[in-house]
Amino acid sequence: MQLHFSPSMRSITISSSNGFIKLMKIKVAARHISYRTLFHTILILAFLLPFVFILTAVVTLEDCLGRRLGPRFLGRVDDSGRLVRDFYKILNQVNAEEIPHGLKLPASFSQLVSEMKNNQYDARTFAFMLRAMMEKFEREIRESKFSELMNKHFAASSIPKGIHCLSLRLTDEYSSNAHARKQLPPPELLPLLSNKSYHHFILSTDNILAASVVVASTVQSSQKPEKIVFHVITDKKTYAGMHSWFALNPISPAIVEVKGVHQFDWLTRENVPVLEAVENQNGIRNYYHGNHVAGANLSDTTPRTFASKLQARSPKYISLLNHLRIYIPELFPNLDKVVFLDDDVVIQRDLSPLWEIDLEGKVNGAVETCKGEDEWVMSKHFRNYFNFSHPLISKNLDPDECAWAYGMNIFDLSAWRKTNIRETYHSWLRENLKSNLTMWKLGTLPPALIAFKGHVHPIDPSWHMLGLGYQNNTNIESVKKAAVIHYNGQSKPWLQIGLEHLRPFWTKHVNYTNDFIRNCHILES
Repeated sequence: MQLHFSPSMRSITISSSNGFIKLMKIKVAARHISYRTLFHTILILAFLLPFVFILTAVVTLEDCLGRRLGPRFLGRVDDSGRLVRDFYKILNQVNAEEIPHGLKLPASFSQLVSEMKNNQYDARTFAFMLRAMMEKFEREIRESKFSELMNKHFAASSIPKGIHCLSLRLTDEYSSNAHARKQLPPPELLPLLSNKSYHHFILSTDNILAASVVVASTVQSSQKPEKIVFHVITDKKTYAGMHSWFALNPISPAIVEVKGVHQFDWLTRENVPVLEAVENQNGIRNYYHGNHVAGANLSDTTPRTFASKLQARSPKYISLLNHLRIYIPELFPNLDKVVFLDDDVVIQRDLSPLWEIDLEGKVNGAVETCKGEDEWVMSKHFRNYFNFSHPLISKNLDPDECAWAYGMNIFDLSAWRKTNIRETYHSWLRENLKSNLTMWKLGTLPPALIAFKGHVHPIDPSWHMLGLGYQNNTNIESVKKAAVIHYNGQSKPWLQIGLEHLRPFWTKHVNYTNDFIRNCHILES
């Protein structure tokens, strides 16, 4: 701020420091200034000078900061708000209209900016091109996601070369090596196969490597391995290889029995007519083995829903081995209590206490899957498995009823034999076949949810942790604490698509020094 006195001393001018704004001009009488006038002048100046100082500071800041503060303090209008509002209006108009036919789209954002500069696009044209580009990229991402899901489904349904090699080599060993054909268990231990004081585990699988991990992890985690009896059930084509593995690699002091489905006298066509139909009906086989995309409306399907439908069409769901658990009371008539394990589990804790759990007269001790920390894995109700638009389903089932899991189940066979669970299972399978699979799609669990209705005793979730075959965000600390971890889902640990951070919990139970495993190039990853 500056004071300027005129040469004649008749006026005093107060201006800003840069001289651009004249703030005040005071005229003085020609001859003299009285003390009274001077006093009033000083008084007015003392009152005005603070305001003059603030105004000067604002003007200075405005020059230094590119006029950003000026509009707010000085009341000047900023056009940026109006421009944004106008652009929003254009975007809304473009969103409600059809994209012009034949609009040529740039391949990238930088190319879009370059074309705008060269062709001087208006805001409306820019908005149309931006919308068209985004919709194109969304379609490409969606198509890529569906392709990824299809490839993952094929990978999950196939047999890895190493595992196929292992089965072939062990089968050949069975025919050429007497040690591979030795009786399991030895004759002197046969009475223990029906001894009710032992802990009997049942495993149904055609995957030799997976079976070896389940048995080994169970025995290694047990505080009483000498009390363990494993009943391994496999199909006819895998029997020789499975028998060879456990004959050549005994898991002492546990006892292992290997039986093929062809060795059970009870498993006749008369006793399993529905499953015979499931395996042989052309329509069913086409559903599970045919084109999974033909007839599917992908535009109305989310990737997550499509993934669930693909998982439901896994060929394993029409395998007799997958349905065998419903016949356990008939296959093991001399046993009263067993634990059934899937082949994609790993045992991390002693399971002996399971035999001490009181099922309170129920048949099936299982972990419920409708509540838990992981909302994706533990949020399953009947509505997730059944088509409630079907009249039979809506009439007989409650969509909000809690589901439970297969994979690690305690079965009270004495209580089971007093029920009609098997007949109910068969009855609903027939109804679903009649309805062309419109009542449910996903394998063996839905008919079991119906058949075991009222016969399930919930057990503590820490006994059985699910989701390691599809939940990438599985909590590692929770995995370490679980008694049984279950790789249910497509990303099995023996597949290349297995989740890398969860695979080590499984691979540490594989004997990579075994000659058969090394010769089949099953390498630790």
